[in-house]
Amino acid sequence: MIVEDDPAVRTVVGDHLRAAGHRVDAFAAGDAAWEAIRAQVPDVIVLDRMLPRLSGDELCRRVRGISDVPILMLTALGTVDHRIEGLEHGADDYLPKPFSLRELQLRLEALLRRRLPDAAPVAFTAGAFRVDPAHRRLRIGDREIALTSREYELFLFLLGREGQVVRRDEILREVWGWSEGDASTVTVHVRRLREKIEPDPTTPRFLRTEWGAGYRLETGPTC
Repeated sequence: MIVEDDPAVRTVVGDHLRAAGHRVDAFAAGDAAWEAIRAQVPDVIVLDRMLPRLSGDELCRRVRGISDVPILMLTALGTVDHRIEGLEHGADDYLPKPFSLRELQLRLEALLRRRLPDAAPVAFTAGAFRVDPAHRRLRIGDREIALTSREYELFLFLLGREGQVVRRDEILREVWGWSEGDASTVTVHVRRLREKIEPDPTTPRFLRTEWGAGYRLETGPTC
């Protein structure tokens, strides 16, 4: 789904993605897109922040209330602060205008690959966490943790390096697939993940910051 009020951008992006083999639904306003999403959640959403009647930020928040569908924000608001705001509203990725159609396509396809895995491995326990890869779910005890696609990938990546200090540039490379980029993207997602898995995010028990070095995940004792 593309939600973009600029008809030229909406047409060019839609035509490019259709030519690449994707089915595309396009909307010019946030409220119309929201009604369509409520009826059927798409596989991935390209979302402009500045939309008529319902802003991209508000649409992103609403979508996060019902789905973990990957969301890529595509907008002219390209400063670091604007990118952080978009991520805090629940976006998985952020591409400022002007942009490369090829880069947009590759980022969307990377989001889709993470959402639609080839295999369905069995659930397993890691300390206090119960991970269900087949359904991309995470639990702590009886509580299910609602994670976005990117937050889930971030958790799995850190889990694979449990007890190790992982640098932000390594996370950006391995989870986002970026050889370079804004490391604040990682900071925002770590904070969002921490808010969901920690009993008290101000004093982390599982996901800790090693100042000047990176982040370290400790799963704790088995429930």
